[in-house]
Order: sequence, then structure tokens, then C-alpha cells
Amino acid sequence: MSGTRVAALPGLLRSVSIFADLEPAEATALERLAEVRRFEEGAVVVSEDEAGDALYVLASGKVKVVLYGESGREVILSIFKSPGDFFGEMALLDDAPRSASVMAMAPSSLLVLSRAHFRSHVDRHPAIALKILTELSRRLRRADAIIGDLALLDVFGRLAAKLRELAEADGEETEDGILIRQRPTQAEIAAMIGTSRETVSRALSELARRGNVVMSGKRLLIRRGVLLGGDES
Repeated sequence: MSGTRVAALPGLLRSVSIFADLEPAEATALERLAEVRRFEEGAVVVSEDEAGDALYVLASGKVKVVLYGESGREVILSIFKSPGDFFGEMALLDDAPRSASVMAMAPSSLLVLSRAHFRSHVDRHPAIALKILTELSRRLRRADAIIGDLALLDVFGRLAAKLRELAEADGEETEDGILIRQRPTQAEIAAMIGTSRETVSRALSELARRGNVVMSGKRLLIRRGVLLGGDES
């Protein structure tokens, strides 16, 4: 495993949805069993098909969950950028290899909780298993939605769906619409919706021409109406 080891970050675990109900003393005890690793931008955090031996919790930075096709094309499944976001729980539960790779998109710090300590905690706190199942169900539903979009929607439809998702996750209300202050790059959006950067560039330009979006640097304003009203036509 790559990455630089540093001291664990106190209080981080209670920001994680599956550990939110822990008493402060329990959270502190579990944090003492974990370590924090720092990864530089572009570093591999975990690799697809490797053995899953730890749960990862984002402390700072940004990471992406990716798959690579035979041609080398990257497909971004998820981006984690909020402290308390976590990944790696599936491999700890079913003993199967990692189902995707995770890469650092910026210098990132991650709390790493080993399989043994994670399972010991679940044994002592069975209720956490239901929270994990709830999170897995949410992620499965999101995966189903992604698959459906790729199969049923054209590029404009997939782009509109992704912009609505970004608006819900990162947007802020303004008089003119929903403002995303730090939009993903065109290459990242392309990897999220299964197309090329050039196609995304053309589609965004067309949406801007129609008045559906306004782009300025990393800022993206999504106007109310077509894109935010569910009609991609």
C-alpha cells in the first residue's frame, strides 16, 4: 500500500454515517486503532482486483472511484470529496477483491481502518450492519441509475442528468438558477457519462447557446427550466 503514514485525526469517525451513533469514547477508541495515510495527486489508493483489507475514510482532499476498459478508457463511478465519505466496505464484508480502483485527484488524507478492527467493531455493535446495508443499497440504486442512463439516454440526456446530480450535490440557489462553483473538468464529466471530452465540450457549448447553462472558468450556472425541470429535450 502506498501513501505516507501520519497520526490519526481525532473526531473524524463520528462524521461517517455508519459510525455517527458511536459514543465519543467508543469513536476515540476505534480511531486509535486506525491510521491516516496521505496520498499525492495521481496516486493509487487501492487497485481493482486487489485484496480488500481496509475501510477508507476521507479526511481531506478528493478521490475518484474508477474502472478502466480494455482500451484504457476511464469510467468514473464516484467522486468523494467531503470529510467522512468512505469506501472499501464491500470487500471487507464479502472477502472478494476490490471491484474498482481509487485514485487521488488532489493531495488527500485518508483514515484507514483494517479488516480485523472493522469486523471486531461490527461484532460489538451489530446495529452498524444495518447502516452499512442501507449505504450499500443507496450506492446500488445510484449504480442502477448510471447504467440506465448509459443504456437509454443520448449524450445530451446523460449530460443533463449529470448536471442535475451535480446541482443537487454541490449547487447553491441563486436568483438565476443553481450555481456550481467548482464544476468537474470536461474530461471528468466525459468519464462520468461514458463519452469523450470533445463531445462534452460540444454539448456544453450547445447548452450554453440555448441559454440552459452559463460557464465562467470553473463556475457553472444551471438555469431553471429545462435542465432542472426533468425534460432533456
